[in-house]
Order: sequence, then C-alpha cells, then structure tokens
Amino acid sequence: RGWVEMLRKRSGRACVWLLGHSEGGLVALEAAQRSEGICGVILVASPGRPLAGVMREQFRANPANAPILDAALAAIDALEAGRRVDPATLPPPLPMIFAAPVQGFIIDLFAQRPAALAARLNLPLFVVQGDRDLQVSPADAQLLADAAKGATLAVLPGVNHVLKSVASDDRAANIASYADRSLPLAPAVADTIEAFVQKRR
Repeated sequence: RGWVEMLRKRSGRACVWLLGHSEGGLVALEAAQRSEGICGVILVASPGRPLAGVMREQFRANPANAPILDAALAAIDALEAGRRVDPATLPPPLPMIFAAPVQGFIIDLFAQRPAALAARLNLPLFVVQGDRDLQVSPADAQLLADAAKGATLAVLPGVNHVLKSVASDDRAANIASYADRSLPLAPAVADTIEAFVQKRR
C-alpha cells in the first residue's frame, strides 16, 4: 500500500495500476483487496492455484531435479504446513531456494489462494500469460480470469516466463533465454498491457 501512495503522489493521479509478475501477482492481489487509489490489477505469468502446488509441478517437470526431488517436495510440504526447514539439511541448490530469511515469506505465499483473491476484487483485472511459460501454465491464467467478474485474459504466443520470445518448445533453450541479456522482452508484452490500460483511461 505504501508503494501505491508513493506512486499516486509522484504521478499526481487519483489511482495507479498494480502489476505483479509470477508470485508478485499474489502480492498485487493481496494489496488490491483495499481498492482505494488503485485503478486495476495486471497479473503477468501469475499462478492461479496455491503456490505450493505450482512449485511441486515445477520440480517434477524437470528430469534434472531427480536427485533432489524428494528433499524439495518434503521442504514444500513442511512450509505449506507452516513449519520452517533447516537449509543446512538440504542438498544444493535447495538452500538458496528455501533460505532461512525468506521462509516466512514463502509460508505466507503458500497460504494465499489466488483465485479466491481475484474473485474478491472490485477492480478491473487483466491477466497476461505466455504460452511457452515453463513455470506457470495458461490454465493458471484461465483460473484467475474465470474467478474475477469481467476479467480480461491475453495469452501471448511464443512468450516464456521471463517474458522473452522463444522460437520452439525446447526446454533447454527456453531456460537459457532467462539469463541471456541480449534478448529483450517480447514486444507484445508491453504493447498488450499498454493497449489495455489506455482503453481504461
């Protein structure tokens, strides 16, 4: 809410748009439960189900995770139940993912129900999803759009989770694009969001 007020003051506008990417979409949905000063919410590549289930799918989907899968799933189960885990007992790279300082945040995120939060919104909702996203599926985007009355859904062809264009379904190439600084964001992302917002000004 502090960011909302700061942006309103800086822009001189009565309301601002909240945009959340990935798990940031949960933060945006939670913040928008108090609608004062918010024009609407834009969710980009955001989960439509509880995040614990999404993370389990992510770990299981990558064959390279086989050696750490049991430990990862056990950590997710514990955090979903509100119990912290000792990162020192986890195999690499799990201690970075489940670092002690962020476990409280993860527990809070796991408790959120994105579709229920979307259903309670009294604001315009725009859901943007790439069809080559390996982390969050178009089905999640559909859940969010279906939950909120009057929501708008845009599925962008060839766009992945970090909003870059990928030319094939090759998993390795998709993931490699994440750290490739030479690849810009897919133009359709900004263009689609701008068009939606401009229609509502």
